[in-house]
Amino acid sequence: MKLKAIALASSAALLTTGAQAQDVIEMTSAFGKNLPILGTAGVDFTDKINAISDEVEFEHFDPGELVPTLEALDAVSNGSVDAAYTTSGYWQGKITAASLFAAVPFGPEAGEFLAWMLYDDGHELFQRMYDENGYNVHVQPCGIIAPETSGWFKNEINSMADLEGLNMRFFGLGAEVMQRLGVSTSLLAGGDIFPALERGAIDATEFSMPRIDARLGFHQIAKFNYFPGWHQPATMFELLVNKDVWDGLDERTQRQIEIACLANITTNYAEGEATNFEAMIENTEQNGVTIKTWSPEMLAAFEENWNAVAEELAAEDAYFAEVWADLQEFRAGYKTWGDTIYLPRPRN
Repeated sequence: MKLKAIALASSAALLTTGAQAQDVIEMTSAFGKNLPILGTAGVDFTDKINAISDEVEFEHFDPGELVPTLEALDAVSNGSVDAAYTTSGYWQGKITAASLFAAVPFGPEAGEFLAWMLYDDGHELFQRMYDENGYNVHVQPCGIIAPETSGWFKNEINSMADLEGLNMRFFGLGAEVMQRLGVSTSLLAGGDIFPALERGAIDATEFSMPRIDARLGFHQIAKFNYFPGWHQPATMFELLVNKDVWDGLDERTQRQIEIACLANITTNYAEGEATNFEAMIENTEQNGVTIKTWSPEMLAAFEENWNAVAEELAAEDAYFAEVWADLQEFRAGYKTWGDTIYLPRPRN
Protein backbone atom coordinates (compact mmCIF):
# COMPACT_ATOMS: atom_id res chain seq x y z
CA MET A 1 0.00 0.00 0.00
CA LYS A 2 2.82 2.36 0.90
CA LEU A 3 4.60 1.70 -2.44
CA LYS A 4 1.35 2.26 -4.32
CA ALA A 5 0.84 5.57 -2.53
CA ILE A 6 4.37 6.66 -3.39
CA ALA A 7 3.82 5.69 -7.02
CA LEU A 8 0.55 7.64 -7.17
CA ALA A 9 2.21 10.65 -5.58
CA SER A 10 5.05 10.48 -8.12
CA SER A 11 2.58 10.26 -11.01
CA ALA A 12 0.68 13.26 -9.69
CA ALA A 13 3.94 15.20 -9.42
CA LEU A 14 4.85 14.34 -12.98
CA LEU A 15 1.43 15.44 -14.23
CA THR A 16 1.71 18.69 -12.30
CA THR A 17 5.19 19.32 -13.63
CA GLY A 18 4.00 18.61 -17.19
CA ALA A 19 1.12 21.04 -16.83
CA GLN A 20 3.44 23.72 -15.49
CA ALA A 21 5.89 23.13 -18.36
CA GLN A 22 3.21 23.66 -21.00
CA ASP A 23 3.66 27.00 -22.76
CA VAL A 24 0.59 29.23 -22.98
CA ILE A 25 0.31 31.16 -26.23
CA GLU A 26 -2.10 34.09 -26.09
CA MET A 27 -3.85 34.50 -29.44
CA THR A 28 -5.95 37.47 -30.43
CA SER A 29 -8.57 36.87 -33.10
CA ALA A 30 -9.77 39.36 -35.69
CA PHE A 31 -13.29 37.98 -35.27
CA GLY A 32 -15.42 37.56 -32.16
CA LYS A 33 -16.03 33.98 -31.03
CA ASN A 34 -19.80 34.39 -31.36
CA LEU A 35 -19.53 35.25 -35.06
CA PRO A 36 -20.38 32.21 -37.21
CA ILE A 37 -17.72 30.77 -39.53
CA LEU A 38 -15.22 33.62 -39.12
CA GLY A 39 -15.27 33.69 -35.34
CA THR A 40 -15.81 30.00 -34.76
CA ALA A 41 -12.74 29.24 -36.90
CA GLY A 42 -10.40 30.88 -34.40
CA VAL A 43 -12.02 29.00 -31.51
CA ASP A 44 -11.95 25.73 -33.45
CA PHE A 45 -8.25 26.15 -34.14
CA THR A 46 -7.46 26.57 -30.45
CA ASP A 47 -9.55 23.49 -29.65
CA LYS A 48 -7.69 21.47 -32.30
CA ILE A 49 -4.16 22.42 -31.27
CA ASN A 50 -4.90 22.09 -27.55
CA ALA A 51 -6.27 18.58 -28.13
CA ILE A 52 -3.11 17.30 -29.83
CA SER A 53 -0.25 19.21 -28.19
CA ASP A 54 1.33 18.50 -24.81
CA GLU A 55 3.81 21.36 -25.16
CA VAL A 56 1.63 24.41 -25.90
CA GLU A 57 -1.82 25.64 -25.02
CA PHE A 58 -3.37 28.39 -27.12
CA GLU A 59 -5.65 30.84 -25.31
CA HIS A 60 -8.21 32.60 -27.52
CA PHE A 61 -9.05 36.29 -27.08
CA ASP A 62 -11.74 38.25 -28.92
CA PRO A 63 -10.96 41.49 -30.80
CA GLY A 64 -10.15 44.31 -28.42
CA GLU A 65 -9.44 42.12 -25.40
CA LEU A 66 -5.71 42.26 -26.08
CA VAL A 67 -5.45 44.57 -29.11
CA PRO A 68 -7.84 46.00 -31.71
CA THR A 69 -8.27 43.95 -34.90
CA LEU A 70 -6.29 46.29 -37.12
CA GLU A 71 -3.32 46.42 -34.72
CA ALA A 72 -2.76 42.65 -34.48
CA LEU A 73 0.14 42.41 -36.96
CA ASP A 74 2.21 45.03 -35.16
CA ALA A 75 1.34 43.52 -31.78
CA VAL A 76 2.46 40.03 -32.78
CA SER A 77 5.59 41.36 -34.44
CA ASN A 78 6.72 43.36 -31.41
CA GLY A 79 5.85 40.54 -29.01
CA SER A 80 3.10 42.25 -27.04
CA VAL A 81 0.82 39.44 -28.27
CA ASP A 82 2.05 35.91 -28.99
CA ALA A 83 -0.19 35.10 -31.95
CA ALA A 84 -3.16 36.25 -34.04
CA TYR A 85 -5.84 34.54 -36.10
CA THR A 86 -6.64 37.07 -38.80
CA THR A 87 -6.42 37.78 -42.53
CA SER A 88 -3.65 39.61 -44.36
CA GLY A 89 -6.11 41.84 -46.21
CA TYR A 90 -6.24 43.97 -43.08
CA TRP A 91 -2.61 44.99 -43.67
CA GLN A 92 -3.04 46.39 -47.17
CA GLY A 93 -2.44 49.89 -45.87
CA LYS A 94 0.94 48.72 -44.58
CA ILE A 95 2.00 46.25 -47.30
CA THR A 96 0.79 46.63 -50.88
CA ALA A 97 0.94 42.90 -51.67
CA ALA A 98 -0.80 41.78 -48.46
CA SER A 99 -4.26 41.29 -49.96
CA LEU A 100 -2.94 38.94 -52.65
CA PHE A 101 -2.67 36.36 -49.84
CA ALA A 102 -6.18 37.08 -48.57
CA ALA A 103 -8.62 37.60 -51.45
CA VAL A 104 -8.05 38.45 -55.11
CA PRO A 105 -10.83 40.07 -57.18
CA PHE A 106 -11.86 37.76 -60.03
CA GLY A 107 -9.13 35.49 -58.70
CA PRO A 108 -8.88 31.90 -57.57
CA GLU A 109 -11.69 30.15 -55.74
CA ALA A 110 -10.90 28.08 -52.66
CA GLY A 111 -9.48 24.94 -54.29
CA GLU A 112 -7.24 26.83 -56.69
CA PHE A 113 -6.13 29.29 -53.98
CA LEU A 114 -5.11 26.42 -51.68
CA ALA A 115 -3.30 24.69 -54.53
CA TRP A 116 -1.17 27.79 -55.16
CA MET A 117 -0.63 28.38 -51.45
CA LEU A 118 0.27 24.83 -50.38
CA TYR A 119 1.73 23.18 -53.49
CA ASP A 120 3.18 26.06 -55.48
CA ASP A 121 4.94 29.25 -54.34
CA GLY A 122 2.17 30.90 -52.33
CA HIS A 123 3.25 30.07 -48.78
CA GLU A 124 6.91 30.87 -49.43
CA LEU A 125 5.99 34.24 -50.92
CA PHE A 126 3.59 34.86 -48.01
CA GLN A 127 6.40 34.44 -45.45
CA ARG A 128 8.86 36.45 -47.55
CA MET A 129 6.41 39.34 -47.64
CA TYR A 130 6.49 39.65 -43.86
CA ASP A 131 10.25 39.05 -43.64
CA GLU A 132 11.14 41.66 -46.24
CA ASN A 133 8.88 44.26 -44.63
CA GLY A 134 10.55 43.81 -41.26
CA TYR A 135 7.79 41.94 -39.43
CA ASN A 136 8.98 39.45 -36.84
CA VAL A 137 6.26 36.86 -37.49
CA HIS A 138 5.81 33.31 -38.75
CA VAL A 139 2.74 32.90 -40.97
CA GLN A 140 0.66 29.77 -41.49
CA PRO A 141 -2.45 29.51 -43.71
CA CYS A 142 -5.16 28.52 -41.23
CA GLY A 143 -8.61 28.95 -42.76
CA ILE A 144 -10.48 29.58 -45.99
CA ILE A 145 -14.03 30.38 -47.06
CA ALA A 146 -15.86 30.34 -50.38
CA PRO A 147 -17.14 33.52 -52.08
CA GLU A 148 -18.79 36.23 -50.04
CA THR A 149 -21.72 38.43 -50.93
CA SER A 150 -20.88 41.48 -53.01
CA GLY A 151 -22.46 43.95 -50.65
CA TRP A 152 -25.50 45.32 -48.83
CA PHE A 153 -27.06 48.48 -50.23
CA LYS A 154 -29.86 50.69 -48.96
CA ASN A 155 -30.95 51.40 -52.52
CA GLU A 156 -31.00 49.29 -55.67
CA ILE A 157 -27.92 49.61 -57.89
CA ASN A 158 -28.76 49.47 -61.59
CA SER A 159 -25.76 51.18 -63.14
CA MET A 160 -22.28 52.44 -62.37
CA ALA A 161 -23.79 55.91 -61.90
CA ASP A 162 -25.69 54.58 -58.86
CA LEU A 163 -22.38 53.79 -57.16
CA GLU A 164 -20.89 57.26 -57.54
CA GLY A 165 -20.71 59.19 -54.30
CA LEU A 166 -21.56 56.29 -52.00
CA ASN A 167 -19.72 55.82 -48.72
CA MET A 168 -19.08 52.07 -48.31
CA ARG A 169 -17.19 49.75 -46.02
CA PHE A 170 -15.01 47.62 -48.28
CA PHE A 171 -12.16 45.17 -47.79
CA GLY A 172 -8.84 44.62 -49.49
CA LEU A 173 -8.13 45.00 -53.18
CA GLY A 174 -11.81 45.27 -54.03
CA ALA A 175 -11.81 48.62 -52.25
CA GLU A 176 -9.30 49.90 -54.81
CA VAL A 177 -11.74 48.99 -57.57
CA MET A 178 -14.68 50.69 -55.88
CA GLN A 179 -12.66 53.87 -55.40
CA ARG A 180 -12.00 53.99 -59.14
CA LEU A 181 -15.77 53.86 -59.61
CA GLY A 182 -16.39 56.89 -57.41
CA VAL A 183 -17.13 55.11 -54.14
CA SER A 184 -15.54 56.42 -50.95
CA THR A 185 -14.39 53.33 -49.04
CA SER A 186 -13.32 52.68 -45.47
CA LEU A 187 -12.11 49.53 -43.75
CA LEU A 188 -14.10 48.88 -40.58
CA ALA A 189 -13.87 45.90 -38.26
CA GLY A 190 -16.98 43.72 -38.11
CA GLY A 191 -18.39 45.13 -34.89
CA ASP A 192 -18.13 48.73 -36.13
CA ILE A 193 -20.14 48.27 -39.33
CA PHE A 194 -23.75 48.16 -38.10
CA PRO A 195 -23.43 51.35 -36.02
CA ALA A 196 -21.89 53.12 -39.02
CA LEU A 197 -24.78 51.97 -41.24
CA GLU A 198 -27.34 52.93 -38.61
CA ARG A 199 -26.10 56.49 -38.15
CA GLY A 200 -25.56 57.02 -41.90
CA ALA A 201 -21.77 57.25 -41.78
CA ILE A 202 -21.77 54.65 -44.57
CA ASP A 203 -24.45 53.98 -47.19
CA ALA A 204 -23.51 50.37 -47.94
CA THR A 205 -21.20 47.62 -46.82
CA GLU A 206 -19.69 44.30 -47.68
CA PHE A 207 -18.32 42.06 -44.97
CA SER A 208 -18.69 38.34 -45.49
CA MET A 209 -21.08 35.45 -46.14
CA PRO A 210 -24.88 35.58 -45.64
CA ARG A 211 -24.86 33.69 -42.33
CA ILE A 212 -22.11 35.90 -40.92
CA ASP A 213 -23.73 39.10 -42.17
CA ALA A 214 -27.05 37.99 -40.69
CA ARG A 215 -25.49 37.85 -37.22
CA LEU A 216 -24.31 41.44 -37.67
CA GLY A 217 -27.80 42.60 -38.68
CA PHE A 218 -27.09 44.39 -41.94
CA HIS A 219 -30.48 43.27 -43.30
CA GLN A 220 -32.22 45.52 -40.80
CA ILE A 221 -30.97 48.62 -42.62
CA ALA A 222 -29.79 47.63 -46.13
CA LYS A 223 -32.38 45.52 -47.96
CA PHE A 224 -30.56 44.85 -51.26
CA ASN A 225 -27.93 42.07 -51.09
CA TYR A 226 -25.81 41.66 -54.23
CA PHE A 227 -24.07 38.59 -55.64
CA PRO A 228 -21.63 37.21 -56.76
CA GLY A 229 -18.75 38.29 -54.55
CA TRP A 230 -16.39 39.22 -57.38
CA HIS A 231 -14.04 40.95 -54.93
CA GLN A 232 -13.55 37.83 -52.79
CA PRO A 233 -14.01 34.54 -54.73
CA ALA A 234 -12.23 32.96 -51.75
CA THR A 235 -10.75 34.42 -48.58
CA MET A 236 -7.68 33.00 -46.87
CA PHE A 237 -7.04 33.36 -43.15
CA GLU A 238 -3.69 33.29 -41.42
CA LEU A 239 -2.19 32.32 -38.11
CA LEU A 240 0.56 34.76 -37.18
CA VAL A 241 2.99 33.70 -34.44
CA ASN A 242 5.71 35.92 -33.09
CA LYS A 243 8.91 34.66 -34.74
CA ASP A 244 10.83 34.41 -31.46
CA VAL A 245 7.98 32.40 -29.96
CA TRP A 246 7.82 30.18 -33.04
CA ASP A 247 11.59 29.56 -33.09
CA GLY A 248 11.43 28.63 -29.41
CA LEU A 249 9.03 25.75 -30.12
CA ASP A 250 10.37 22.29 -30.88
CA GLU A 251 9.87 20.87 -34.36
CA ARG A 252 7.14 18.48 -33.24
CA THR A 253 5.07 21.31 -31.77
CA GLN A 254 5.53 23.42 -34.90
CA ARG A 255 4.26 20.50 -37.00
CA GLN A 256 1.27 20.08 -34.68
CA ILE A 257 0.35 23.73 -35.20
CA GLU A 258 0.64 23.30 -38.97
CA ILE A 259 -1.55 20.19 -38.83
CA ALA A 260 -4.16 21.93 -36.68
CA CYS A 261 -4.28 24.76 -39.23
CA LEU A 262 -4.71 22.34 -42.14
CA ALA A 263 -7.58 20.67 -40.29
CA ASN A 264 -9.03 24.10 -39.56
CA ILE A 265 -9.01 24.97 -43.25
CA THR A 266 -11.23 21.95 -43.88
CA THR A 267 -13.80 22.63 -41.17
CA ASN A 268 -13.83 26.38 -41.81
CA TYR A 269 -14.60 25.87 -45.49
CA ALA A 270 -17.20 23.17 -44.81
CA GLU A 271 -19.06 25.22 -42.20
CA GLY A 272 -19.57 28.02 -44.68
CA GLU A 273 -20.72 25.70 -47.44
CA ALA A 274 -23.14 23.93 -45.10
CA THR A 275 -24.91 26.89 -43.53
CA ASN A 276 -25.18 29.88 -45.87
CA PHE A 277 -28.18 28.80 -47.90
CA GLU A 278 -30.35 28.77 -44.76
CA ALA A 279 -29.43 32.40 -44.07
CA MET A 280 -30.26 33.37 -47.67
CA ILE A 281 -33.69 31.72 -47.41
CA GLU A 282 -34.37 33.46 -44.10
CA ASN A 283 -33.32 36.80 -45.55
CA THR A 284 -35.76 36.59 -48.43
CA GLU A 285 -38.67 34.90 -46.63
CA GLN A 286 -38.51 36.63 -43.23
CA ASN A 287 -36.28 39.69 -43.37
CA GLY A 288 -37.55 41.41 -46.50
CA VAL A 289 -34.22 41.23 -48.30
CA THR A 290 -34.05 41.31 -52.09
CA ILE A 291 -31.23 39.18 -53.46
CA LYS A 292 -29.77 40.75 -56.59
CA THR A 293 -27.30 39.48 -59.17
CA TRP A 294 -24.96 41.87 -60.93
CA SER A 295 -25.61 42.15 -64.64
CA PRO A 296 -22.93 40.91 -67.05
CA GLU A 297 -22.24 44.54 -67.94
CA MET A 298 -21.64 45.52 -64.30
CA LEU A 299 -19.40 42.51 -63.68
CA ALA A 300 -17.42 43.35 -66.83
CA ALA A 301 -16.93 46.90 -65.56
CA PHE A 302 -15.76 45.64 -62.16
CA GLU A 303 -13.29 43.31 -63.85
CA GLU A 304 -12.00 45.96 -66.24
CA ASN A 305 -11.30 48.29 -63.33
CA TRP A 306 -9.70 45.50 -61.32
CA ASN A 307 -7.30 44.74 -64.17
CA ALA A 308 -6.36 48.42 -64.24
CA VAL A 309 -5.80 48.44 -60.46
CA ALA A 310 -3.61 45.32 -60.63
CA GLU A 311 -1.52 46.86 -63.41
CA GLU A 312 -1.04 50.08 -61.44
CA LEU A 313 -0.08 48.31 -58.22
CA ALA A 314 2.37 46.07 -60.04
CA ALA A 315 4.00 49.14 -61.58
CA GLU A 316 4.26 50.84 -58.17
CA ASP A 317 5.43 47.93 -56.02
CA ALA A 318 8.04 45.36 -57.06
CA TYR A 319 6.94 42.71 -54.58
CA PHE A 320 3.29 43.01 -55.61
CA ALA A 321 4.46 42.56 -59.21
CA GLU A 322 6.43 39.42 -58.29
CA VAL A 323 3.57 37.80 -56.39
CA TRP A 324 1.00 38.81 -59.01
CA ALA A 325 3.13 37.33 -61.81
CA ASP A 326 3.63 34.10 -59.87
CA LEU A 327 -0.09 33.74 -59.20
CA GLN A 328 -0.95 34.51 -62.83
CA GLU A 329 1.54 31.91 -64.05
CA PHE A 330 0.00 29.29 -61.77
CA ARG A 331 -3.52 30.22 -62.84
CA ALA A 332 -2.61 29.88 -66.50
CA GLY A 333 -1.54 26.31 -65.86
CA TYR A 334 -4.51 25.56 -63.60
CA LYS A 335 -6.87 26.75 -66.33
CA THR A 336 -6.01 23.64 -68.37
CA TRP A 337 -7.47 21.57 -65.53
CA GLY A 338 -10.12 23.89 -64.13
CA ASP A 339 -11.80 24.70 -67.44
CA THR A 340 -11.98 21.04 -68.43
CA ILE A 341 -12.76 18.84 -65.47
CA TYR A 342 -15.84 20.34 -63.79
CA LEU A 343 -19.45 19.72 -64.77
CA PRO A 344 -21.56 22.75 -65.64
CA ARG A 345 -23.59 23.82 -62.60
CA PRO A 346 -27.26 22.82 -63.08
CA ARG A 347 -29.75 25.67 -63.27
CA ASN A 348 -32.81 23.87 -61.86
